[in-house]
Order: sequence, then C-alpha cells, then structure tokens
Amino acid sequence: MTDDLSRTLMADFADSTGVSGKTNPRRYLWTDAFAVCNFLGLYRKTGSDLYLGFARELVDQVHHILGRHRENGATRGWISGLSDEEGERHPTCGGLRIGKTLNERGPDEPADAQLEWDRDGQYFHYLTKWVHALYRMGQETGDCRYLRWAAELAATAHKAFTYESSPGGPKQMVWKMSIDLSRPLVSSMGHHDPLDGLITCLELQTDEAFETDDGPDLAPAIIELSEMCEQARWATEDPLGIGGLLDDAARLAQMVFNRGVERHRLLRRLLVDAELSLKLFARSSLLSRSAEHRLAFRELGLSIGIHGMTRIRGLVELDHELAAVIDRLLQHRSLAEQIETFWSRPAHRLSNTWRDHLDINTVMLATSLAPEGYVQLEGW
Repeated sequence: MTDDLSRTLMADFADSTGVSGKTNPRRYLWTDAFAVCNFLGLYRKTGSDLYLGFARELVDQVHHILGRHRENGATRGWISGLSDEEGERHPTCGGLRIGKTLNERGPDEPADAQLEWDRDGQYFHYLTKWVHALYRMGQETGDCRYLRWAAELAATAHKAFTYESSPGGPKQMVWKMSIDLSRPLVSSMGHHDPLDGLITCLELQTDEAFETDDGPDLAPAIIELSEMCEQARWATEDPLGIGGLLDDAARLAQMVFNRGVERHRLLRRLLVDAELSLKLFARSSLLSRSAEHRLAFRELGLSIGIHGMTRIRGLVELDHELAAVIDRLLQHRSLAEQIETFWSRPAHRLSNTWRDHLDINTVMLATSLAPEGYVQLEGW
C-alpha cells in the first residue's frame, strides 16, 4: 500500500509541476532534489524507463530554469555569466536559484525578515540537497557528467557562502545569497550548513567514480568545513533539523564502513546529538496537534531520517558502541510510522497547511514511504 501511494504521489507531482510535459514546469530546488531521488528509487524498484526519464527531465528542467536568471528579471542567461554554449556544459557553475515566488531583495531595499522567506536567491542547504541528487543520478546512470556537475556546484557553493569573520580568523558561512552570488541576503549561518557541506563534499570526493582531473578538487573545502564542524553542536528540537542530522549520519556511516573514511569520531558525535534531539522532540506535543497546525514536510524530514537509521543498522553491527546508539535511536521508530500514517490519510491532505506547501509535502511523503531512492545503500 505504501508503494502504491508513493507512486501515485510522484505521478501527481510529475503531472502538476510539468515533469511529464502535461503543464508548464514549476521548479523548486529542495522539492526537486527529493523528487529526482524518488524517481530513481521507482526506476530501481520497477525497472521502468519512465521513471528514469522523469529523473533526467527533472534535472534538465532545474538546470535550465533555476540555473538561469528569472524570466521577469532584468538580467538574462545563465546566472554563472557563462555563454549559452558553456552554460550547457557547466549548468551548475553559478549555483541554482531557490525558485521562490518573489524576486530577490534589491541592493537598496530594506530587509524584511518575514518577506525574505518568499523571496528568491540561493540557499546553501538547498544546493547541498541538489548535489546529493546529482550524485545519485551519477550512481544510477554511470554518467560522469552528473558527478562533474555535482562537484562544480559543491565547489561554487563553498566558495560563495564561506568567508573569514576577520583576517586570518575562523571561517563562517552565510545563510542566503543573491541569485548571482554577489552579495549576502541573510548573513547569519545556518545551524547545520557546515555539516551538510562537509558530508556532501566527502560523499563526492570519496566515491570511486569521482575524478579530480575532470572537475574541482573538493579537498580544500573539506578541510575548511571540517574546521567549522570541530567544536560544533548540532542538537535541535526541530523535526526537519533532526531528520537532517540522521540523514547526514546515514550517509557518513556508509563512507566510514564501506569506504574506510576516517570519520568515526564525527559519526559518533552526530549520532549522540541526534539521540539528544530525538529525546527533546519526543517530549513535545507537536504530533498531537491537528493537521491545520502542523507542517508536513518538516515532520516528514524526521521520518525520512529515521528510515536512514533502519537501513544502516547492519553496517555498524560489529561496532558495539555505535550499534548501541543506533538501537536507542530506533526506539523512536514509531515516530516515523505515526507521521506517515497521519499524512497518508486523504482527509489530512485537504488541510490548508498541506495545500499551501503541496509540492514539497507530496514529494517528501513519497520519500518517507519509499526511502530507498534517497537513502540508497551501496552494493544493493
């Protein structure tokens, strides 16, 4: 039943957002990153080329829409500034727009914290999600272009969002940048941005198919991001944030145990902070509220992260310390079931909060119900 609902949700998404060609494309980077992985999961599960075709088409649309300036903006062409021909070869070199409804805040416009949520620009944590989606495309298709585009995007994002707080001082990160990456729109640092960047760069750099002579070397970025993560603490009560921690831990565990990456200490810190976060969340009353007072995509981020722990449990079997932590994390597995059951009910998907965020809710529910496309275990 969950597989059927996941397929139905993704078919609806393909039709309503233009992936299938039945309507004009409507692209949003975070949502589309999960959607690419979902289509790859369906392709792997069914063997149907339809889903691989959807994944390829979605990547192409994202690059040609979000990799270029807005149609209603004053500037045209690739946001990287490359020529049309070069932009086709390197569509991610200038980053990718978020895909928000409103244009970005102008250089002389006063900041409005509430309005900024609806304005375009670039988010670092959206870019890392797209890097992962391109990485998964490379894994499934064997096409090295996807890995090159992923690496170019990772390098661009790190360079644009990272700065020295003082000459020779520690590096910091900007949370939101302008479309052309020329100026910060929100200068504060995202809680998990350095961690997301580190895991994403490690995932690419340590893949056996990654070739530095065909793209940027991510080693300098990994060093700087590692330094930013050295004293960081990541515990949070936000369900989407907790899901992100669990997702990072699942991907790092594969690198540690399947690739021999020496990041055991970081993995343990991640899991411990995720455990603390889940304990804090379990005390909240969020999941007892009505649909009108809940945000599905934030909760579904948590359930997706919990599924990641389920899938890597066998990897850490011989490491009794890490296995014990994951077993404690999996005591909260019922949270994922509770979230999925709630949002799988058609009546709850009629709420305003569901419809206001229809695309992202649809795709993330599909991911949670069938997570193998997003959390793909190597060798499976």
